[in-house]
Amino acid sequence: MTEIRTPLRRRPAQRRSAERVQRMLDACAEILDEDGYDGLTTTRIAQRAEVAIGSVYQFFPDKRAVAQALALRNLEEFGDRISARLAEGGFGDWSDTVGAIIDIFVEMHRTLPGFRVLRFGDVADVNLLDSDADNNAVVADRLRTMIVETFGVQDSPGLATALAISVEAGDAVLKMAFRRDPSGDPEIVAEAERLIRGYLAAHIQET
Repeated sequence: MTEIRTPLRRRPAQRRSAERVQRMLDACAEILDEDGYDGLTTTRIAQRAEVAIGSVYQFFPDKRAVAQALALRNLEEFGDRISARLAEGGFGDWSDTVGAIIDIFVEMHRTLPGFRVLRFGDVADVNLLDSDADNNAVVADRLRTMIVETFGVQDSPGLATALAISVEAGDAVLKMAFRRDPSGDPEIVAEAERLIRGYLAAHIQET
């Protein structure tokens, strides 16, 4: 699995410091929803989080680093929700998880502060999560690890490629769904699921 370096200048050693960092990330998310990435500044983050500007710079060198930390938090939340859903079971095959994963993504887009703007970081930098891999590749890598561990699927370059293509295709079609409707056009979301499930089903038959 891809190893992602922390954007923090230093890790908070005390609970109070950790809570302060989370307030900064919450503030970042709120500002992104209001004014987008261009409207994000470290000064505004400090004001919204009710901390001194020095506290921001104590942990983050710039606004990009704050956005990176928020994108990482988004990725962890996405992974946690998927893991919880996979643990519930009810899937005949690993490719049957597509609908559940898309549902989780759409729900986060609708309800998680800052997610509709930042998601996993592309608005700031397509390599925000990892300097050596684009953001979608990092997401695909996380999904591959969960699928291999949960379903006992044999890991292979072919599986990695199939999931990378699925994430890219899903990302493009879901962007279309949210351009058409701020809540995600249900018809386009359904087509995204049909497209990816069909592709993965064909991949399974070929392997």
